[in-house]
Amino acid sequence: MTEAEAIRGLRTAARRRERADTARREATDDLKRIAREAQKAGVSMSQIAREAGVSRQGLYDLLADPRPS
Repeated sequence: MTEAEAIRGLRTAARRRERADTARREATDDLKRIAREAQKAGVSMSQIAREAGVSRQGLYDLLADPRPS
């Protein structure tokens, strides 16, 4: 691999990582918003956690996160 190929590869990987980070943040915000809506609709925390594929503690932590949803 040449230096130019290595630099190109690093830049490509960095762009992919940034897109993945953005997608993860958006998905987390969606999960938080929908979990709150489910709570308001009367769905139990246990069921929300189960359906979301997270632990109940993980759900409580997610909902306690002050970042906007």
